[in-house]
Amino acid sequence: MSDSVIGQPFTRIDGKWKVTGRAKYGVDYYFDRLVYGVGVASTIGNGRVGGIDAAEAEKMPGVLAILHHGNIEHLYHPANQFEDQSRPGESRPPFEDDRVYYYGQFVALVIAETFEQALDAASHVRVDYEAKPPVVRLDRAAQPTGEPQAHQARGDAESGFQQAPVKLDVTYVTPVETHNPMEMHATIAVWDKAKQKYTLYETSQGVVNHRNVASQVLGVPMESVEVISRFIGSGFGCKLFPWPHSWLAAIGSRHLERPVKVSVPRTLMFTTVGHRPTIEQHVRLGATQDGKLLATINEVRQSTSFIDAYLEDCVDPTSMLYSCPNVKGTQREIRMNTGTPTPMRGPGRTPSLFALESAMDELAVKLNLDPIDVRLRNYADKDEGSGKPWSSKRLREAYQMGAERFGWKRRNPKVGSMRKGDEILGWGMATMTWPGHRQEAEVHVRLLADGTARASCATQDIGTGTYTIFAEVVSDRTGIPVDKIQVVLGDTSLPPGPTSGGSFTTATVIPAIYQASDKAVNAVLKAAAKYQGFSGADPKSLKMTQGRVHPQDKPPSSGVPFQEILQSQNLVGLDGKVKTGPTDEMKKYSIHSFGAHFCEVAWDPEILRLRVSRWLSVVDGGRMMNAKTARNQILGAVVMGIGMGMLEETVYDTRTGHPINNNFADYMVAVNADVPELECIFLDYPDPVLNEYGARGIGEIGLTGCASALTMATYHATGVRIRELPIRIEKLMAGSVKEEN
Repeated sequence: MSDSVIGQPFTRIDGKWKVTGRAKYGVDYYFDRLVYGVGVASTIGNGRVGGIDAAEAEKMPGVLAILHHGNIEHLYHPANQFEDQSRPGESRPPFEDDRVYYYGQFVALVIAETFEQALDAASHVRVDYEAKPPVVRLDRAAQPTGEPQAHQARGDAESGFQQAPVKLDVTYVTPVETHNPMEMHATIAVWDKAKQKYTLYETSQGVVNHRNVASQVLGVPMESVEVISRFIGSGFGCKLFPWPHSWLAAIGSRHLERPVKVSVPRTLMFTTVGHRPTIEQHVRLGATQDGKLLATINEVRQSTSFIDAYLEDCVDPTSMLYSCPNVKGTQREIRMNTGTPTPMRGPGRTPSLFALESAMDELAVKLNLDPIDVRLRNYADKDEGSGKPWSSKRLREAYQMGAERFGWKRRNPKVGSMRKGDEILGWGMATMTWPGHRQEAEVHVRLLADGTARASCATQDIGTGTYTIFAEVVSDRTGIPVDKIQVVLGDTSLPPGPTSGGSFTTATVIPAIYQASDKAVNAVLKAAAKYQGFSGADPKSLKMTQGRVHPQDKPPSSGVPFQEILQSQNLVGLDGKVKTGPTDEMKKYSIHSFGAHFCEVAWDPEILRLRVSRWLSVVDGGRMMNAKTARNQILGAVVMGIGMGMLEETVYDTRTGHPINNNFADYMVAVNADVPELECIFLDYPDPVLNEYGARGIGEIGLTGCASALTMATYHATGVRIRELPIRIEKLMAGSVKEEN
C-alpha cells in the first residue's frame, strides 16, 4: 500500500498514555488492604545465618509478619532447562536454607501496614552470621577444570598461530556492569483464596516465562497464576527472568491473605537481580604480513554465582565474524560470591566484540594498515562457523557508507597527529553484529463493528515500541487507521507470546500479527459475500483496502467500510487467531545483523579530559518497521556504550562482597554531558528469510562494538591502549602520545 505506515517515523501509540499518567507500571496498582514487604538483606558475602532475632521487630507498630527460612512454607525449584520458557533469574528459592551465597541476599522479609513501618522494622531484625571470606575476584577464585562450557573450533588454531609470521597475544577484561533501569524491580502479589489464584503485577520482560516459573516455584497449577505487566520502565535484560522478591511477595500474600507489595531498592539492584559478569578474554591472532588472518583464538574466563551456572557466550563471534581457516574459542565459568549474572544488552557479543574488535585494531597498527582495510581483507562471505550462507549481509556497504559520511579518508593514522584547538582528536571504528531469531507467538486480531480493531498477545512492551509495531502491522494489512486500533499486551490471560529480549520480539510477532490480520480480513470478506452490495460474489474476488471492502479490480472508493458489512449482519466482530514459529527455510541460513560504529574522541592532556565528540552508526538490520523507534534504539545503545567504555564498573569489597558503589552517586552512567550529537543510518534492506517484512531486531546490536570503537579512538588520540574497561583518567596519565612497539 502506498500509504502504509510501515517504515515511517511513527510516534508510539502508548506515548500519550505515559505522559498523561494513564500507563500503569508494576507498582502503580492499588488494592484495598494492601500491605508492604521490605527485605532484610545479608551483610556478608559467604557463610551461614546463625540465628534471626525478630522479637523486637515483631512488636513494632504495624508489623504483620516476619518471614525467614525457619518459618516459610515450602517452595520448589523451577524447571529451568528442562522445559521451555521456565527460566528463573535465580534458581534457588528464597529462604531455602541458612546458606548465604552473596552480599545482599534476602534472609528475611518484614511485612507491615505501611512501607515506612516495614522499613523501620526491617532495620530492627537482628541476624547473626557465621561468615567466611567471600570470593569476588577472578584471580582469587578456584580455577575451573574439565571441559569448557562453550567451545568453537575449526582447523588447527594452535599450529596456525605458531606458524603465522605476525602474531598478536593480548588479554582484554570487561568488569561487572549492573543494569540500572529507571524503574526498579517490584511485585504486587494478590492471593485470591476463593479462586486459589495468584495475580502478580510485575515489571517483567517475559510475562509468560514469569507465569510458568511462578507456577513451579509456588507449587500451583499454571492456570492458578496470572502475571500482568502492561508497562515496563525498561530492563536491559535484568527483567527477562523472575527474581526472589517476586516469590516473597506471593508467599507473603498467601500467608496474610492480603495484597503485598515488595520493591527492590536501588542498592539491592546491585546484588539480587543480576548483572553482566566479569569477563576475561585471552585473544591470539595470527596473520600474514598483508593482514590475512591465519588463526583466531579466544580463551574466555567469566564469573558466575555459586547458585547458578550462567554462560555469557563470547566465543561464537570468534567463529563467524571474520574469514579465518583456523579458529578456536573456549569459555569457562568461575564461581564467585555474587548474585547470579543475567543477560545485559547485547549479551555475549558486546564483551566479545570489545576483545575481538580491539584485537583487530591492534593487528592493523602492528601491520601499519587501515583498520577498515584489515576487516575487508578478512570479510566473511558466508558463516564459516556453521558453513551456511548469510540470509542477508551488507556489511561492506556499511563500512563504505560510514567511512564516507564520517570522513575517514582524512584520518591521519599517526597517534596524536589530529588536533582541533587545544584538543587532540582520535578516531576509531568497529564492527557490530547480532544474530536474528524468531520464536513462537500467538496473536488474536479482531475487526469490530464500530470500525476499530483489537490485537492482543501475551508479550510485553519494555519501552521499545512493541505496542506500536502491533498497530502498524494491523493497519498495514487492513487499512484501518492506527488510532482506531487497540493493542492489548502484558497479561498471561492473552494468547502466549515471546519474551522481550535478544532482539527477536519484533521478528517473532510480525508473522503472527500479519497472518492473524489476514485471517480476520478473510472472515470479513466471507461475510461480505452475503452483503447486499456483493451478494453472491466469490470472497476471493474481494479485498479490503483502507478499511473498505471492494472488488479486486476496482478502487477502494468503490467499496464499503468493513464495519457496515458487520453491522448489516448484526455481528459484533470477526476474528483472526494465528500461532506462528520458526520455519524450515530459516534453518538453511545464518541470520545476522551487521553494522559499523565510527567514533571521535577529544583529548585535552592539559586538564586530563577525554570526551566523545562525534559518533556515527551505520546499521544493516533488515527492514526498519518504524524509523523513529529504530533510531531511538540505536542511539540509546550508543549512550550505554559510552557508559560501558568510560564509566561503568561495579566494585566489590573483597572483605564482605559488598558492592560499594551500589547507588547512582557512585556508579557512573552516561548522562547528557557525556553524549555528543549522535548520527544513525539504516541501510534498510529487508531480510527475505525471517518474516513477511524482512525485519530483524536492533535493540541489542547498537551496543556491540561500541567499547572497542571508543578505546581505538582513545589510543589514536593518546597512545594508551586500554585493554581493561572502563577507561580511567589514571590509566591515561600513565601513557604518552607515542606509538606502541
